[in-house]
Amino acid sequence: MKVLLVNKFLYPNGGSETYIFRLGEELQKRGYEVQYFGMEHEGRIVGNRIDCYTSDMDFHTGKLQKLLYPFKIIYSFEAKRRMGRVLRDMNPDVVHLNNINFQLTPSVIYAVRAYEKRTGRKVKIVYTAHDYQWVCPNHMMRVPATGKICFDCRGGYFGMCTKNRCIHNSRAKSLLGTIEAKYYMLRRTYGMVDVIVCPSEFIKRQLDTSPLLEEKTVMMRNFVERAEENCSGTGEAVKQGDYVLYFGRFSEEKGIGTLLAACEALPDIPFVFAGTGPLAEQVSKVKNVKNRGFVTGEALHRLIAGARFSVYPSEWYENCPFSVMESQMYGTPVLVSDLGGAPELVQAGRTGELFRGGDAEELTAHIRELWDQPDLCRTYRENCKEIKFDTIGEYCDKIIRNVYNGSPDES
Repeated sequence: MKVLLVNKFLYPNGGSETYIFRLGEELQKRGYEVQYFGMEHEGRIVGNRIDCYTSDMDFHTGKLQKLLYPFKIIYSFEAKRRMGRVLRDMNPDVVHLNNINFQLTPSVIYAVRAYEKRTGRKVKIVYTAHDYQWVCPNHMMRVPATGKICFDCRGGYFGMCTKNRCIHNSRAKSLLGTIEAKYYMLRRTYGMVDVIVCPSEFIKRQLDTSPLLEEKTVMMRNFVERAEENCSGTGEAVKQGDYVLYFGRFSEEKGIGTLLAACEALPDIPFVFAGTGPLAEQVSKVKNVKNRGFVTGEALHRLIAGARFSVYPSEWYENCPFSVMESQMYGTPVLVSDLGGAPELVQAGRTGELFRGGDAEELTAHIRELWDQPDLCRTYRENCKEIKFDTIGEYCDKIIRNVYNGSPDES
């Protein structure tokens, strides 16, 4: 079987890239031919046989890019043309779409169907929904100007995106987002996809509100790597530290403002933050917060395993965050906001606890309660050992059996 993995970024940039790289590696181990299509970039680490990609596009800089912005985010003739070249060279059995909006655009879907007509070959189109783009023009179901989370666009009422200035808090860009959403809804473009993989029940429910998508969705949680007992390979056990951990992006939608308020209200409790983002300066200013910056690999694993518990205070409808799964896989209890798909990953009262997203007082109270009850944290740690998430191998088995070779009804 030949699989073409499509994602606008072909370098490490976030969760969707982690997903495609690991899935691609596992498929190749099993003897499948795997190639990639996306944007060219100096940091690109995967590709295709003929080195054919779209131009590297940054819509936030450059006069020419800003002039072309309205046309490129709605439909990319370049992406369709170059995708067609890769399809003709590779002749894939499956095209697996991931993060395609704005830089690639859904024009790549038309490239696949045009290739089918030209060659007479049937290609299965699979899409993994890493966000809510296909039912929400700004993909987060969150109004950036106010921080309000909403369902206003469900059912195809995309004009609310313009009214609320949901894209970059810009009326003009939000209007473009509305036009794009309406355009692809009227053309029934997303209905051309065969199977939509939803990493949480929450995102499946949102996509199922679209009549074009509801018969195509299947829920499959993301995979997570199994933790080694010592996280180091040296035989040295990780010692539990006396700190509360946050690891991830430092931004408003991740609840960093709310978490920092809780940190300041709990000056006797040490916090460690690991990550980067626009709020890095604010993070570094709080006295009882140690900002470790961007941490990865074994250093991050040891940081997670050593925390008394971790906090995931996101204030948007997270899908299936790797961070929550990783924390529990390393035996670390989690305190998670009750929004989106993240709560589905936690056994509340056994492996962690939930709090009302955006409520600084409730978050503060939960942190205090957990910190003052180390025995409870130890019990949660023991319970985490019973957690069962799919490994990449188990996940790949399901993708091949139920998605590439099957259908939503069979999974």
